[in-house]
Amino acid sequence: MKYIYIILSILLTSSLRAAAQTTFTISGSVKTAAGTGVSNATIALKGTSLAAASDTTGNYQLRAVPQGKYSLTVSVVGYKPISKDLKVNSSLIVNVQLADSIQQLQTVAIKAGKEPTFGVTRLRAVEGTTINAGKKSEVVVLDDITANKATNNTRQIYSKVAGLNIWENDVAGLQLGIGGRGLNPNRVTNFNMRQNGYDISADALGYPESYYTPTAEMTDRIEVLRGASSLQYGTQFGGLINYKLKEGPADKPFELTANETAGSWGFWNTSTSVGGTDGKLQYYAFFQHKQGDGWRPNSEFNANVGYTSLTYKATDKFSITLQYTHEDYLAHQPGGLTDAEFAVAPRQSIRARNWFKINWNLGAVLLNYRINDNLTFNSRFFGLIAGRYAIGDLDLINRIDVGADRDLYKDKYTNYGNESRLLYTYKINNEPQNLLVGIRYYKGHTTREQGLGNDGSTGNPTDFNYGSAQTDLNAYSHYTFPNDNVALFAENIFRLTSKFSMIPGLRFEDIVTKADGNYSIVNTDQAGNVIFNEPVHDVKNNSRHFVIGGIGLSYYQNEALQFYGNISQNYRAINFNDLYSIAKATQVNPNLKDETGYSADIGLRGNITSVFNYDVSLFMIHYNNRIGTIEASDASFNTFRYRTNIAASRNLGLESFAELELLHFINGGNKDAKLSVFSNLALINARYVNSANPAFNNKKVELAPDVVFKTGLTYKNKRFSASYQVAYTSSQFTDATNAVLTADAVDGLVPAYTVMDLSASYKLSKTFSLSGTVNNLANKMYFTRRADSYPGPGIIPADGRGYYLTLQIKL
Repeated sequence: MKYIYIILSILLTSSLRAAAQTTFTISGSVKTAAGTGVSNATIALKGTSLAAASDTTGNYQLRAVPQGKYSLTVSVVGYKPISKDLKVNSSLIVNVQLADSIQQLQTVAIKAGKEPTFGVTRLRAVEGTTINAGKKSEVVVLDDITANKATNNTRQIYSKVAGLNIWENDVAGLQLGIGGRGLNPNRVTNFNMRQNGYDISADALGYPESYYTPTAEMTDRIEVLRGASSLQYGTQFGGLINYKLKEGPADKPFELTANETAGSWGFWNTSTSVGGTDGKLQYYAFFQHKQGDGWRPNSEFNANVGYTSLTYKATDKFSITLQYTHEDYLAHQPGGLTDAEFAVAPRQSIRARNWFKINWNLGAVLLNYRINDNLTFNSRFFGLIAGRYAIGDLDLINRIDVGADRDLYKDKYTNYGNESRLLYTYKINNEPQNLLVGIRYYKGHTTREQGLGNDGSTGNPTDFNYGSAQTDLNAYSHYTFPNDNVALFAENIFRLTSKFSMIPGLRFEDIVTKADGNYSIVNTDQAGNVIFNEPVHDVKNNSRHFVIGGIGLSYYQNEALQFYGNISQNYRAINFNDLYSIAKATQVNPNLKDETGYSADIGLRGNITSVFNYDVSLFMIHYNNRIGTIEASDASFNTFRYRTNIAASRNLGLESFAELELLHFINGGNKDAKLSVFSNLALINARYVNSANPAFNNKKVELAPDVVFKTGLTYKNKRFSASYQVAYTSSQFTDATNAVLTADAVDGLVPAYTVMDLSASYKLSKTFSLSGTVNNLANKMYFTRRADSYPGPGIIPADGRGYYLTLQIKL
């Protein structure tokens, strides 16, 4: 009898244990209101470690779910997260529809907030009316990083974007200078720069340099797209950088945020934003003023930024948005240094008469229309009226400033355009497919003058007018640069299976660039008096049209393992800065040719929710007729920089990013506290190849460091966050001859440097928060660039150690 009881007890215990271990499956799909599947959405059961991610078609599956009551949450960057209460006693199918605004969807309650990240995530395969599948992408989520946003500190903000070479020009962060994969960082000229999807550079076709940079305090996220982005966004080898600015909260009629920042060298920043939603109207407005004295003498600045956005949601399907941006700033520029001067005293300034200012006015009208569940239309009208002005002694830095009339450069930009897109979702063999077609029209008109301004000794030193003679003689260069561009583009995601996709694309370009003006060959004596002036009339007209193509591949095994690859052609038309140089020490080959080539990516990436995020890829850029500079001399042995088509270049490299949440392995993933470590490594081999001049064969491409490495730690809990990072950039040359040292310091080696930054933030209450930053923690003396004109010429030292403290009030 005893053994019978033992056997019955064992059987009963086993049955109870088996019953307790009975599990079920929750599956379904995550889609937009237009019926498009949303990839990379996080689906989780709150309070458990059970989580999954949607695949490229939006489907997901949660396995081994025990019986019980749960709260299912769905979140993804760009949408409001949703939650739904579930009772699990059998396998369930739960389909979720995401919406852009706060509303009730049957039993699904939309709640305020966004998907938490470690500060970086990726674009979805289809987002709005863009196709990103098969491309390398990074999205910097500004609210999720702890950094010095008041100064737009590029080193911190872009710390988790692989392979960027950063130029540091000023403590205020007035101009962005980043390049990737061995491309020139100068004012982001090799990226297509956009704000909310439309162009913000001086002239997107003729002069694609960005004097205006959206401030970090009004930016929601920064989207970086590489590789085959040229098919959708135009012919730039670097890719796309799009600043997605903040919007007013959709769940309240009014919200106010104010920031006050004080810092080293008289830095002061004040910014205020208001926003909200009242019925069908959503609004957001932002104003920022900052000023300071700068780390070096003659470095003071005064800057103002204003932005407003009004969105009227006429129906659930149609909305119209009006946006206006203004920026103006005046900056005193301390000029460059020679290598010897930098070695003795990097903080000194030997130019006191150099000034720079801009006035930027950018407007846009955005239309969004969901025609039906399978068809979405977006149209963006945009325009720019802006000016850029520079005055100073911009002669070579190893020549003494004798106090004569200063060099004066004046540009005025008047541009407008439209880009319209249509996204169609259809099915083949029951698999959803996505077709994107678009058209773009752009018209630019730039007026550029170069002459002699006043010497600044009397009156206003920031007077950007001609000098004492006030004659046409002083306007020794006057050009107009009109240009027109029409482009047609198309891409399609062919989902051959639920996991594997092919993404072919084509782009047709019709480009007309013109130049009409006069310039004078001017010689001056040591007092600055004109002793020879020969006027030359110059007219250029260049029309071309062509088709470029590419293809991408995507394999989505699961959220933890994804493969992507792409190859696409590129084309970069010479801009009017290549036609005639305003830099005294530079001459331009009058027979410059457009640049052509292709770029390719292949990589692996994945994300184990809230624990591990990685992206490892190889890239190649093949650049024909690459425009660069070499050191040359004339018949009198006077040296100068010569800008010409040097040769083809081949840029190969590896880019890797990985971030690991450490506390998951200690406390099982406490959601109230996170400690992550990240590593960001790029290895670049950029060389000139197949040059007609053997002197350039196998020379390193200028501004292409072999190694860019960043690593750091981030800690977060409900009220406190802190980040520490180390950034290393190896040495790089600044011209195609690989000169190590020159007397004028315009060309030469930029030595390797390592910089550390520390930031922290604490929420005092729901209303108040305090944050602080120490930039360049070790007070490293270094420089990132050598300039051939303003803000130089010569070596431009980076700032020393600086301290910043910010108080935020949110109502």
